[in-house]
Amino acid sequence: MARYRGPVCRLCRREGMKLFLKGERCFKEKCAIERRNVPPGQHGGRRRRKVQNYGIQLREKQKLRRVYGLLEGQFHRTFDAAARRRGVTGENLLQLLELRLDNVVYSLGFAISRNQARQLVRHGHILVNNHRVNIPSFRVRPEMEISVREKSRKNAQIRESMEFAQGRGIPSWLELDMDKFAGKVTELPTREEIRIPIQEQLIVELYSR
Repeated sequence: MARYRGPVCRLCRREGMKLFLKGERCFKEKCAIERRNVPPGQHGGRRRRKVQNYGIQLREKQKLRRVYGLLEGQFHRTFDAAARRRGVTGENLLQLLELRLDNVVYSLGFAISRNQARQLVRHGHILVNNHRVNIPSFRVRPEMEISVREKSRKNAQIRESMEFAQGRGIPSWLELDMDKFAGKVTELPTREEIRIPIQEQLIVELYSR
């Protein structure tokens, strides 16, 4: 399956919640969820049949996959990695997703959305411990420094994103030095620190079928 390239607001309406796929627009009145919170399509506003357990589990998985912008195969591999780790599988899954380099770049405020963060990483604008890394799925570990390379610090989009991020807030498990365009992971994120409204246990039950 190819990466979705259609209107992203349609995905938010399909899941019935903000997935924060369009950056600053998601925090304004122009957000599709604020204006018309009904499923997309000709009959989206009509009452649908009762959703069974499988459908509920599937929707939770689709929400989480779309929030982080992963393809089905990428998401399944991440779940398998979470299942092999010690601890609660659902929490491990969220932790692995949060520690993806593209998500850390977004959370630090270098990009206004995860999609933009993915592009910054792929185009070589991001350094990890002063080495260029262009793999969005790279897993960041505690004490690693993530920074914007020197030549990219004048980029208007990055500067605007960092200003906007001040109002959005930086997760407590991250540390940011705006003057140096650098940040680092101070500790592994806990479930309480991951602010995505997802019932991860439903995803575990879906893959356990």
